[in-house]
Amino acid sequence: MAPKQKKKSSRGKKSPKPVLAASEDMEPVNMESMGHPEIYPLVLTTKTQEIFSCQIDEDVTDEQPYKLINKEDIFEDLRNRAAVSDFHPVKKIVQEYPGNELLLVYDRDFKYGLNFYLIGTEEGKESYLNPPEVPEEQEEYKEHIPEDVYIYKLPVSKPWVSLGSEKEIEEESVTESTKQITYMISRKRSEFGAPIKFSDQNASSVKDAYIECTAYPDKNFTLKQLEKDVGMQVIPQIKDISTQTKWTYPKNATTQYYPREFSEEEKETLKQSKPLVDFLNNASISVEIALQQNEIMNTFIDDWKYLAEEEGTFGDKTDTHLKEYQSFTDLHSPTEKMITCVSWHPTIYGLIAVSVAVRLSFEDRVHFSGKLLLQPSLILFWSFSDPIHPQLMLESPDDIFCFKFCPSDPNIIAGGCINGQIVMWDITAHADRIENIKAGGGRSKRATLKPMFLLEPESNKEAMYIRHCAVSSIENGHKKVITDIHWLSDTFEINRMGSVFENRSGICCQLVTCSADCTICFWDIRPQKLLTPQTTEKKKEESIEIPFDVPSTFLHLDLSWKPLTKVRLSKGETSLDYCPTKISLNEDHLLCKTQDKMLAQSKTEKAEEMNPYHNLESGMANLLKPIDDFCTKFFVGTEEGEVIYTDWKMEKDPETGRLMSKKPVSHHTVHDGTVHTIQRSPFYNDIILTVGGWNVAIWKEGVMTGPLLQSCCAPKRYTSGHWSLTRPGVFYIGREDGYIDIWDLLEKTHEPAQSQNICITMITYIKPWIFSSKQQFIAIADYYGTLHILEIPWTLSRPSTNEMASVNHYFEREVKHLEYVEQRKKIREQEKKEMELEMAKKKVEIAVPSHRALSSKRGHHVQVPASKKREESMHKDKVPLHGRRVKKLRAWL
Repeated sequence: MAPKQKKKSSRGKKSPKPVLAASEDMEPVNMESMGHPEIYPLVLTTKTQEIFSCQIDEDVTDEQPYKLINKEDIFEDLRNRAAVSDFHPVKKIVQEYPGNELLLVYDRDFKYGLNFYLIGTEEGKESYLNPPEVPEEQEEYKEHIPEDVYIYKLPVSKPWVSLGSEKEIEEESVTESTKQITYMISRKRSEFGAPIKFSDQNASSVKDAYIECTAYPDKNFTLKQLEKDVGMQVIPQIKDISTQTKWTYPKNATTQYYPREFSEEEKETLKQSKPLVDFLNNASISVEIALQQNEIMNTFIDDWKYLAEEEGTFGDKTDTHLKEYQSFTDLHSPTEKMITCVSWHPTIYGLIAVSVAVRLSFEDRVHFSGKLLLQPSLILFWSFSDPIHPQLMLESPDDIFCFKFCPSDPNIIAGGCINGQIVMWDITAHADRIENIKAGGGRSKRATLKPMFLLEPESNKEAMYIRHCAVSSIENGHKKVITDIHWLSDTFEINRMGSVFENRSGICCQLVTCSADCTICFWDIRPQKLLTPQTTEKKKEESIEIPFDVPSTFLHLDLSWKPLTKVRLSKGETSLDYCPTKISLNEDHLLCKTQDKMLAQSKTEKAEEMNPYHNLESGMANLLKPIDDFCTKFFVGTEEGEVIYTDWKMEKDPETGRLMSKKPVSHHTVHDGTVHTIQRSPFYNDIILTVGGWNVAIWKEGVMTGPLLQSCCAPKRYTSGHWSLTRPGVFYIGREDGYIDIWDLLEKTHEPAQSQNICITMITYIKPWIFSSKQQFIAIADYYGTLHILEIPWTLSRPSTNEMASVNHYFEREVKHLEYVEQRKKIREQEKKEMELEMAKKKVEIAVPSHRALSSKRGHHVQVPASKKREESMHKDKVPLHGRRVKKLRAWL
């Protein structure tokens, strides 16, 4: 075991080099905002706790929640694990620490956000280990006094300390600012004491008796009021109220008493008394009403609390943007790869599978084909508890471009390769490994998912490689890359003619795939013929060739699996065929519709007990029962941007008698590029979303005139899309520049409601997931091989009132609009034909009289051309001349 671990550690040391270089300049985060700049929160995984002997509930407990760690041990861990070390964020703090031992404290209540924190100063270490002591008298006094009781303290007289208020008082006081003017009035002494006689006179007749002083503006002197200082003071009404209470310390006291009872005579007297009877008669009605109300509703419920719903997510109801929750990247892959397909595990929470492929063009792939054979093609299983190490790795003969979990048993997985083969895996033997992953506090409590640092990974970090059970035949399958794959529902099955029958096995046992070789194939995982008895020598040879780690579930299909039937989409007049990229069956909503998770788990457990895929021949002997009125039509998206509505049923050629595909019912060229997504709405079975090129379209099954909604050209090409799982009018569209467009049909129908940048490269796949009624996630994969997990905000996950009815009304209104446009087109075509006929008649009426006048003017001397003679002969034979001209005019038009 030791050499393997050593090899693994050396391998893990090479991969995180770019991470180390990118994070050298990062400053450690401390709790200075909370008043503790010496505290640095840390996340210590189980492996780190074992190395430094600080395991929770063993080395660090509630009684002793701290641990002294030697500085040299931390340096040794940083040299061994580099950027993977949990002490890498505080590397600078450890280097600058003056002492030899650092204090590591276990944060059980997550006071500072993480499970541990490091004290980066000697003063903080001493204050934590040796807290200041409190006098015993003061502690005894605090025990008797409750915390919420106010203690009155007598005021103490203190000397006056000037704080500058006297300057403000001097500035606010009123002082004389203008200089006083003194007037002196004098008169003769002889006039003092003389009698005075007042009389009226005309002021205008006497000179200088009347002077009018009129106001006028003086241009030389203007005064503007720039600032006005006004002081106000409000005096409240004051009331002096005093009270006095006697304060005593609370003491435990006991009292013993006996009930006072009436005697038998007094009881009989009270029962027969009229006041008691009147009281019971009056109160009985009210008591009965109160009892009935208590039975109907809970009277103790808090109405204010239930007016608003609890918010268990990280954001509030005003958030409208996606918040990044976690990301996954395969650091151990030697080549650059992109993510081609994403799928959440149907029953295990926090587990997601992705398929990766090499980022090479067709020419480069052919050039490096020898090197690519030495590298494994994988499907990676990521868990929220470990963002670095995949839980499982499914091996395949070539790069996988699409895969699906089996709806009947999630341990069965089918995928399509770039070389045209279908690969089958059976991970039943490894189900315990992925089911025991810690995904946020157990499966029974699914209120909210805990943050990433609370999910402790498993101690076993070794990647588990799982080989495939079977692959299809290269000669009889697809010739090019398989672009889409679907499981048929467990309610029906089809035969070679495409006819629909009841499912004899009761499980999903048929697949449908489409490829770039212009074919759509239907596959059956059950043996089509009874197995012939083999000799013991052949059985021994086969038993020797089968590896011990490969299940024998689909051994009968390996390298001999052929499609049940093939459908080719012919273009009709030409010998060319349509090139399908995505398909959408009528039964897809049964598989993709959100179901109760407990029901899915019980169905999985039942499948595991019975092991139906280990005995696929059991139901083959039953008779086929046809299903009437089953819709066998489905939608197909092509490489040229066409959306086709066709039938998978085969028909016989009347001339040759061979089976051939039916012609498409309808086809529309709406997208100006390859169709990347074609998906039915989880709320309306007949509404289909298609994404391709630079636009988006929404279709309704049964409406052959065109799409209900067709967006205008986007600034960048669209590469993927998906409906919302909880809101009927919302869908997500990924672009090649790393942005995601969020459409809300209740808000806008001509453009996205909002756009958000997720990454710097092309988005290759989008897959939402419902964790609980309060928390939803969306997985977004990019071209550089990174899987982004984002949390959907409240506004995009909770439907509004009557949203489903409003969106349905919008679709019905668009259908009526298409019907009206189609009627107007027919009317306009009829009017155009009538106008053309009238114009032709007028031209003929003008041309015939002019020709007759010209021929009668010259008599027999005029030589009529042969063409004119034919026209005259036709006219003589009562053949209308304008008929031929109208035909010529129609042909010219």
